[in-house]
Amino acid sequence: MAKNEDAMPLDGAAALWMRVRERLRGEVGETVFSSWIAPLGCAGLNSDRLELVAPTRFMRDRVRTRYADRIRALSAAEDPTIRSVDIRVAGPVALPVTGAAAGHLPESPAQPIEAPAEAEAAVLGARLDPRFTFDSFVVGPPNAFAYAAARRVADETQVPFNPLFLYGGVGLGKTHLMHAIAQRIREQEPKRRVAYLSAERFMYMFIQAIRQKDVMEFKERFRSIDVLMIDDVQFISGKDSTQEEFFHTFNALIEQHRQIVISADRSPADLEGIEERIRSRLGWGLVADIHPTTFELRVSILDAKVEQAGIQVPRRVIEYLARWITSNVRELEGALNRLLAEARLFGREVTLEWTQEVLREVLRPYERRITIDDIQNCVTAYYGIRIQDMRSHRRALAIARPRQIAMFLAKELTQRSLPEIGRQFGNRDHTTVMHAVRRIEELRASDRSLAEDLVNIRRRLEN
Repeated sequence: MAKNEDAMPLDGAAALWMRVRERLRGEVGETVFSSWIAPLGCAGLNSDRLELVAPTRFMRDRVRTRYADRIRALSAAEDPTIRSVDIRVAGPVALPVTGAAAGHLPESPAQPIEAPAEAEAAVLGARLDPRFTFDSFVVGPPNAFAYAAARRVADETQVPFNPLFLYGGVGLGKTHLMHAIAQRIREQEPKRRVAYLSAERFMYMFIQAIRQKDVMEFKERFRSIDVLMIDDVQFISGKDSTQEEFFHTFNALIEQHRQIVISADRSPADLEGIEERIRSRLGWGLVADIHPTTFELRVSILDAKVEQAGIQVPRRVIEYLARWITSNVRELEGALNRLLAEARLFGREVTLEWTQEVLREVLRPYERRITIDDIQNCVTAYYGIRIQDMRSHRRALAIARPRQIAMFLAKELTQRSLPEIGRQFGNRDHTTVMHAVRRIEELRASDRSLAEDLVNIRRRLEN
């Protein structure tokens, strides 16, 4: 076969792919990245087409459907000559193992590794993220009960409650705790056979067993493990055959006093499309919910990530992110990862203004409905002055200080530019807004009364 003169050497293409991977990691979060992006390998760049390989047809189809367009866009940003992305199946690749026998995934699925024979049950599992440990889990009131229950399951040699059912919204820490349990068990008792996988993966493996007429082998492998961990069990909703098999596997393991850990986005009673007998059994043990994060917990999570990264990030930037991204810790961490990556790549000092510029598109979906008018109305009501005073040129401290506070909050709580903010305050210059923001930032650190005022006004605006 003639050599394609336009093909990029694999090393260059692989380096490009690694850069794209890292940008995707920041955008999609660690769980999605580990499940769908990390296993992809780079086969080269042929003319204007980036060629990737996936270990299974199922993974290839999933990536094509959900992530191919974004991969193409990010690849084109790295190399404008790239116009398309082709994803093909590389051939059989052994699934990664968990626990003591686990190694790192190969960078490319085109170079498969085989799981050790003694880890037979572990090859059922998904890759465990080494960063998802109990030590790295930031505990606060919304997740303290679930954390304590997970630690109990991981540390006890006997089954304390069965099953442990963790539930909560997307990105609140369920998967982190699942990984932490699996890793702690494997560290303390390497001989225990642990299988951690998503409900989708369980369903896919069962379907494959039916097609290949290996259902008995499937049953024997799953029912001989010591710890079964199924993530996002809601995805077997409406899948009758899969639910039937899950039901019998669940019963068999319970009867053998084997530990089961399940996660979902809602409580067992609220799982629509799941058979009543399964919902009943899922509630047999301990049901632990993870509540939405508080502002204080989000700040603590960001503080821990920043300390781990070793990059200086001002407190006002941490609080800015914690106030904007409120519903999803995974996306909160993704935004921070993007910011830190940009800071490293370009050697930039992290400031609030630069953060707003870098993350403008990332934060757009979270843009609050708080307007500058809302802020002005709230501040004037709080200090008992008139709205006309806010936009006037009066310099009396009783007027000027609330005006500066309102400018400061407009900068922190909206995506308006400095000139836009200035226009809302009597057509002031953007340098006036900058001065107000810096002044309030200084006073907040030294004036306890003003700091309390800021907290109270923010609460009124966000409620």
